[in-house]
Amino acid sequence: MKAFVDKSGCIGCELCALTCPDVFRMDDDGLAEAYAQVDDSTLESAVEARDNCPVSVISIEE
Repeated sequence: MKAFVDKSGCIGCELCALTCPDVFRMDDDGLAEAYAQVDDSTLESAVEARDNCPVSVISIEE
């Protein structure tokens, strides 16, 4: 699975990177990015990051 971050709406809160650092990180501009695939070991925390995003800019697709 792949996670995506709509950077045009990202507010740089870092919540996703703190919740699921194996999939999300902050880029040089201070915005979130998905840098790794979502697999069985990271699915739960990636979904938690998506569900708790205050601006709903994260999606996860198969």
